[in-house]
Amino acid sequence: MYIGSHISAAGGVWNAPKNSADIGGEIFQFFSRSPRGGKAPELMPQIITEFKTNMGKYCQKECYIHAPYYINLASSDGKIYHSSISVLREELERGSKLGVKYLITHLGSAKDMGKQAACKKAAEGIDKVLSDYNGTTKFLMEMSAGSGMIIGDTFEDIKAIISNLKSLIRNSLGICFDTAHAFESGYDLRDKLAVKKTLGQFDKIIGLRKLKLIHLNDSKTDFGSKRDRHEDIGQGKIGIAGFQALLSDKRLKNINLILETPSQELDRKNINIIKKLRQEIYYRKYEI
Repeated sequence: MYIGSHISAAGGVWNAPKNSADIGGEIFQFFSRSPRGGKAPELMPQIITEFKTNMGKYCQKECYIHAPYYINLASSDGKIYHSSISVLREELERGSKLGVKYLITHLGSAKDMGKQAACKKAAEGIDKVLSDYNGTTKFLMEMSAGSGMIIGDTFEDIKAIISNLKSLIRNSLGICFDTAHAFESGYDLRDKLAVKKTLGQFDKIIGLRKLKLIHLNDSKTDFGSKRDRHEDIGQGKIGIAGFQALLSDKRLKNINLILETPSQELDRKNINIIKKLRQEIYYRKYEI
């Protein structure tokens, strides 16, 4: 179980490994392009080489790309839908060049169609993204917080999308579980029993074999609020006991943790809190 944060790649992606190491990260997540829009900067051979060199130089174990915010695989607007497919495929190819392990993406909003139709449309989009893809970066769907008509906020939504995929693609992708999003969607994580129940539900409906990465965030808003508001570790509604329970669960011992906490100036502090919990748990072994 390695620990890191979403970090800045400002000035060039080759800066990301150092930026992660500077705050105590062992792994990291970053944007390879602007999350708001525009053309992605070209990954010239020297950029790729410097990025990979810095991964080793700064002792980074793995890294992940987060897709831009504007992705919507449930849009009825053809331009948005097909642009989302194109950008996701491009990010997978860019990730493969850099040696990135996972591409993580939100799925989008149903808006003018029902959840069932939106989940089917999203699955068709993922099929298109991964059709004939032979790269090394793997595709992860991220669970959402459930505000408005966002899809992917329930385990049932995610199962429906996976079930609608072509079999080869279904077997190749995974899930990124965000603690704040899950909590805000109505999956309790505040103590050991709550974590055990939520992970049990995930395993029954989706299968824990699909869980590849965790976004570890506290929640500024209440349980089941449907409002996506991240908070610093231990300062929100999940609390330290919830994170202690998550790190203690032996089913998660090989799942890496990426923090997306809101205060960049507290990134090192947040990482150190989780590292301390990991160290304490290591010495007393896994309890659950």
